[in-house]
Amino acid sequence: MTARTWALLVLGAWSAGPAAAGTLVLRGARLLPVAGPPIERGVLVVEDGRIAAVGEEGEVAIPAAAEVRDLTGKTVIPGLVDSHSHVAEVAGGDGSAALHPEVRALDAVDIRAASVGKARAGGITTVNVMPGSGHLMSGQTAYLKLRATGERVEDWLVCTDAEGTICGGLKMANGTNSQRSAAPFPKTRGKSAAMVRALFAKAVEYRDKVRAAGGDPAKLPPRDLGLEALGEVLDGRRIVHHHTHRADDIVTVLRLAEELGFRVVLHHVSEGYLVADEIAAAGVGCAVNVMDSPGGKLENSARRIDVVATLDRAGVPVAVQTDDSVTDSRFLLRSAALAVRGGLAEEKALAAVTLRAAEMLDLGSRVGSLEPGKDADFVVLSGPPFSVWTHVEETWVEGRKVFDRTGEGREFQVGGPDVYPAR
Repeated sequence: MTARTWALLVLGAWSAGPAAAGTLVLRGARLLPVAGPPIERGVLVVEDGRIAAVGEEGEVAIPAAAEVRDLTGKTVIPGLVDSHSHVAEVAGGDGSAALHPEVRALDAVDIRAASVGKARAGGITTVNVMPGSGHLMSGQTAYLKLRATGERVEDWLVCTDAEGTICGGLKMANGTNSQRSAAPFPKTRGKSAAMVRALFAKAVEYRDKVRAAGGDPAKLPPRDLGLEALGEVLDGRRIVHHHTHRADDIVTVLRLAEELGFRVVLHHVSEGYLVADEIAAAGVGCAVNVMDSPGGKLENSARRIDVVATLDRAGVPVAVQTDDSVTDSRFLLRSAALAVRGGLAEEKALAAVTLRAAEMLDLGSRVGSLEPGKDADFVVLSGPPFSVWTHVEETWVEGRKVFDRTGEGREFQVGGPDVYPAR
């Protein structure tokens, strides 16, 4: 099959399903709302792309003009939220500097990339698309809804502020990924932290000058896009998503966050079980990619399958992510199942790929659970979410079907790596 054919399949998947306008009712399925207990025979009412009602069959009124689907024997869960993904061919900073806070992932996102179809086939509806981790700061991330329609990345952006100016976090990293043998990159962990401190100090000075100018153009400093982005971080408007593995590197991130005053989500935390109490005391959440074998790098050599459960027992908010293509987007539920195997309760594992992940993106008020008023993002499963026999049958974003296992998009779910050209 040619790359062009696959691109047409992706475009075809965008147009699948009824329009978001109107009323859709799903009845008879087992609903797992995440925000509440399971509903064994449930009713989910969708109106104009949002959830209008959720409850037991017989207790929820079904609008007269609604399209009603009987999903007896199926399971319906909220759309999955991948808090760390590299789908859509995104790239961030380059070798010209170690810190690139001004770089924006949205300028590198290809919404027609075949990897988007793969994510939908895995039940993923919202993604935090990240630049890579080869820099101390690789750039600003992009929060995207994998919507059924859209011609450009702006059509998929999900913003966390009313003005629509903050639609992602800031990707940072420490450890071996951001170290290189030649300037301008650090060669040591100590130098890595020092460079971060120095740039944040400049950001504080820049922010203070902007505030002191009071909007007077004659008093404003020359605009600096990187320091401007760090000002958003310092003001708590933009979250730092921080790649870190080793226990000492994790503690360094916590130290910097406290010292510099930024909000942070720790990503990967392979040795998080060694410093779980410290993470909990800092009130910081962790987004973990659970792999069934360490591999990859020495920093993963001490990874354990119970890291998510250990962090949870310590009181740390936990999410499970793919870091696609480290873990295939189609296997996000499988990763959560591995966390269950490591000791995490099933209801917490489902929350880890839905509501907890959404909260780490400041999107918990919109997505991550089946509640009235939230976006109608949901997944129809053939069975229980963590069964090896269960398939994602349908994925819906804002009341529109974006994946159907019985339709043309099936290849995105069952095909191997060779069926995913770059575009």
